[in-house]
Amino acid sequence: MSGGASPRRIVSLVPSLTEALFALGLGERVVGVTDWCVHPANAVASLPKLGGTKNPSREAIALLRPDLVIANHEENTRRDVEFLQKAGLAVWVTDPRSVTGALALLRELAALGAPESRARAVIEPIEAALREAAARASATPARVFCPIWKSPWMAVGPDTYADDLLRVCGGANVFGDRTERRYPIVEEAEIVAAAPEVVLLPDEPYAFGARDATELSRWQVPAAKAGRIHRVDGTLVSWYGPRMARAIETLTPLLARD
Repeated sequence: MSGGASPRRIVSLVPSLTEALFALGLGERVVGVTDWCVHPANAVASLPKLGGTKNPSREAIALLRPDLVIANHEENTRRDVEFLQKAGLAVWVTDPRSVTGALALLRELAALGAPESRARAVIEPIEAALREAAARASATPARVFCPIWKSPWMAVGPDTYADDLLRVCGGANVFGDRTERRYPIVEEAEIVAAAPEVVLLPDEPYAFGARDATELSRWQVPAAKAGRIHRVDGTLVSWYGPRMARAIETLTPLLARD
């Protein structure tokens, strides 16, 4: 984010960054959010809802006269960003693809005018969790399968925040070398052949549940034999922001070597 006057009216089209703005003490500047911006629940309840991340109401955004629209390369579409820019709005397209990149983004958000105490309260626990995870890192990380969708199966792939988070937490993403796309489509046979030692089943964007865990427990993979198929809060896998410390603290034990 380049320098300039600190924005007083912000529209956030990124759920995790909406939460971050409030955590950083910048919530009073937020004038509009997407339908998927649900945290912090009490704070966003009264804010104008502007549609989904993939189909926001451009006209409604423009009518709010924001000084800044915060978008994301992965969650929002180029056509929406270009429309808003052509309408004369400042659009910040974020694109963190690593844990350190997400931490740097939080610092940039804080630089919009967050009180120093609020910035420290968000950033320092993440830094501490990173140090702790690094101290516990194993020379032979556990092989991890983390799907984001089913029918077809889609997995966390390379060059993504989630992929790097798995690495930070002590895992080796079994599909981290699939370069054809960031979230590769994989067949059951490929998953079995990848021999994951741990399976993480997030509850978003696909709501993996108990039936899915039971299904995978019957597969011939080390994770099933060891009872290491875990259903997890999906926001801990994909939301970069104030949840990062809890994500690292929660996922690191799940991926640890016995």
